[in-house]
Amino acid sequence: MTETVPAPASAREARGSQFLATVQSSVAAAVVGAELPLRLLATAVLAEGHALVEDVPGVGKTLLARAFAQSLGLTFARVQGTPDLLPTDVTGSSILEGTQFRFVPGPVFANVLLVDEINRATPRTQSALLEAMQERQVSAEGQTRPLPDPFLVLATQNPVELEGTFALPEAQLDRFLLRIAVGYPEEDAERRIASRHQAAAEPLDAVQAVVPPEAVIALREAARTVHVSDDVERYVVALVRATRQHDDVRLGASPRSSVALYRAAQAWALLDGRDFVLPDNVRTIAHAVLDHRLLLDVDRELRGATVEGVVDAVLQTVPVPLADEVPESR
Repeated sequence: MTETVPAPASAREARGSQFLATVQSSVAAAVVGAELPLRLLATAVLAEGHALVEDVPGVGKTLLARAFAQSLGLTFARVQGTPDLLPTDVTGSSILEGTQFRFVPGPVFANVLLVDEINRATPRTQSALLEAMQERQVSAEGQTRPLPDPFLVLATQNPVELEGTFALPEAQLDRFLLRIAVGYPEEDAERRIASRHQAAAEPLDAVQAVVPPEAVIALREAARTVHVSDDVERYVVALVRATRQHDDVRLGASPRSSVALYRAAQAWALLDGRDFVLPDNVRTIAHAVLDHRLLLDVDRELRGATVEGVVDAVLQTVPVPLADEVPESR
């Protein structure tokens, strides 16, 4: 099978790859060795989604989120999940001034909201984020207030410390476009991290705002126009539907997962500098989009089944669409 070399990407698609390179360069002033997590964050922003960062303490989840927001010139707020955290601590509340009440916005009214250890907050507080994540607005005290644009929720979970936690329900997990794992750095990278903190008390001071929010919004609109062929669209849906038929799965991926995989693949392609989605883009992003949406059968899980194994099996069994030529840039 021969492939036709695609035409050069248009200026709009070239800006996608340039955007990623510029942000990576800026964030690298504070964060070492986080290229893939950073690209996934960029994908979440351009696909208008949210990200669940699940990893052990001390690997730089908060630093990465703050550096990413700072590089885009976005406002940033952090909330620490605790059992006594109230919904109004997130959304805001009214205070009495003289004879009138004045609404004081909560931390959710930031472009990037980091909810640290979200599973330590009670279900009531967790649910306060649902409207913000889905509708990009907050309803409080009889009024609906829009959230800033762009808006991104980054929630962290510690997978090894579950005492005193409240597991996120499947309905809320489904609201997160991606699940990101930062992971431990390589030895050389860890030495650079140590020396960087020796040279500067706060590495974030070196991170500059290199992309204005207006450019992020423009790229987000460009991501929506990235072409997805009928074959690739069928492939996306087939992958999601195959998770529901796997023997190890009690609850497969929802139709919202098809939308998430579709939109994430568009953003991933744009960051590659293309205006069309390849099947490889879908395969590359599949684990980040699907893993946290699957619920395993209890018996199968006790026998060693994992969601990663299920997605791997689906990727191996669902036929990959082939084409005689690569679509030309439009």
